Amino acid sequence: MSSDGQVYLKIGEVARLVGISPSAIRAWEALGLTRPHRTRSQYRLYTHDDIRLLKKARYLRKVRGLNAAAIVQMLKREGSIQPDANGAAGTTVGPRLRRLRTRRGRSLAQVAAAAGISVGFLSALERSQMSASVGTLRRLARYYHTNILDFFDATELNTRLVRPPRRKVLEAGPGVRMELLAWGNKVMEPHLFRIKPKAGSGESYAHEGEEFLFVLRGELKIALAREEYHLKRGDSFYFESATPHCWKNPGRTETWLLWVNTPPTF
Repeated sequence: MSSDGQVYLKIGEVARLVGISPSAIRAWEALGLTRPHRTRSQYRLYTHDDIRLLKKARYLRKVRGLNAAAIVQMLKREGSIQPDANGAAGTTVGPRLRRLRTRRGRSLAQVAAAAGISVGFLSALERSQMSASVGTLRRLARYYHTNILDFFDATELNTRLVRPPRRKVLEAGPGVRMELLAWGNKVMEPHLFRIKPKAGSGESYAHEGEEFLFVLRGELKIALAREEYHLKRGDSFYFESATPHCWKNPGRTETWLLWVNTPPTF
């Protein structure tokens, strides 16, 4: 019990009570189904309200046969899931990946082998039951001769002014949230990256173009080929995108980055 009188449970206890695996709970969290509290050491803590919501989601999956994305949308419509504080809505990557694959007449095995992932993981990704790291999304985008920008729901007309509730959001693996700040026929691709402690890009990736980033809060470790840099709040960084790069939040608090790619080839 915490100082506010609330009873919190760890993810293992919650998984046992709900009847699903901890990995499934983490995958649902990436889609916005749960927003657990975090300890200073970043352990997830859940309330009894979280358990009731997860049990309902499990029922919808087992009995109604809904996938994770459909469950989240249903629970949002009925008000069981509240929108994020900034109001931005997340993008479900799975249906877009499935359309890209089927339009090209590729099998799950063909795409998985090209992207260096398992067939099971790709299948779960297309069914919105898992989320992929930035590095994995970049490999998939390269295979389909497109870029990560196409994974955002950015089909509406572009506008000069984008307020926080209108941003396009992509969850890129556990703990990495990408908010698109402008879209359309642009020569720059600006994002707000929000990176949880210990989360990062996964493996290295590279593409055409140049990149600029500015640390708004927190810290970031970024590796370019064999060089590593530790950025702090207020630091800016510029590099060529063709250099293999990977990054991670090494701190204890969430990192916020203004990250700009040009041209939009990310």
